[in-house]
Amino acid sequence: MMAGVTVLVATPASAQQPPALSLSPNVGAPGSGFKVSWTGIYFPRTCEFPQVRVLWDGKTVVGSGSGNSGGTGSGSATVPANATEGGHRVTVQPTSCQASSASNTFTVRIPPVTTTKPPTTQPPVTNPPVTNPPVTNPPVTRPPGVTTTTTPGTTTTTTTPSSSSETPPSSTDALTNPDDGVLILDKENIQPGDDLTATGTGCPKGANVTLKSLGQDVGKTTADENGTFRSPVKFSSIEPGRHKVRAECGIVLVGNVDVTLSSSSGGTTSTLVVLLFFLLVGAAMLRRQFSGLRR
Repeated sequence: MMAGVTVLVATPASAQQPPALSLSPNVGAPGSGFKVSWTGIYFPRTCEFPQVRVLWDGKTVVGSGSGNSGGTGSGSATVPANATEGGHRVTVQPTSCQASSASNTFTVRIPPVTTTKPPTTQPPVTNPPVTNPPVTNPPVTRPPGVTTTTTPGTTTTTTTPSSSSETPPSSTDALTNPDDGVLILDKENIQPGDDLTATGTGCPKGANVTLKSLGQDVGKTTADENGTFRSPVKFSSIEPGRHKVRAECGIVLVGNVDVTLSSSSGGTTSTLVVLLFFLLVGAAMLRRQFSGLRR
């Protein structure tokens, strides 16, 4: 009969734990901080500075910590600002002495973007601009029989009898008071082809001025800031007699000009005198001849 055998197994005084990493918190947004703590990372008793670094996804250092020969330690880290949403591996790795590493998962959650709409403001109510119609002076009608003409160096106002007692303005008044509205022609009498210039006052500022006579346009110009204008008058065809020249510029101004033809009576008279002289001389000679025959 065999005797029983007892086997004795030697057990270490304290067994080492496997490396384990805790993250607090283990969920956060980019740029947020978190704590790391571990167990089972044993530094040699001879290690003076048991330091660790915290790696993000195994390559980016985001924090640091320190441990001890008893296998525990702690540190802090920060989530990278450009971290993408989802799980990322966080690792504590000894940097000063030989020791184990430990890892865990940190979950990144990006908060939703809140868009604040600006308050709705109603556009201000703008009333349409009020536009007053332009003020147009009524046409100035001159009393019949009043004609104002000017020649270089002289100004003449001719008045014929009229039933109206109104006194027509002189050319001097027309030039100094543009509100009167007068059309002045620089010649009283012209012959076909002669130059004629019209000067007027009383038109609206900057108005277009059209000169008309005998149903045709005889000149165009623009009134200046004082309502005064000056333009040559050119007739394409004209007959002898008195003709009206009208200036239309919002008001109507009227002037008269006489057209005459050159008279040849002086030359004809001289010719008749010469012919008469020769006739008288011839008659005298014939008379002498007859007298000689009688004798």
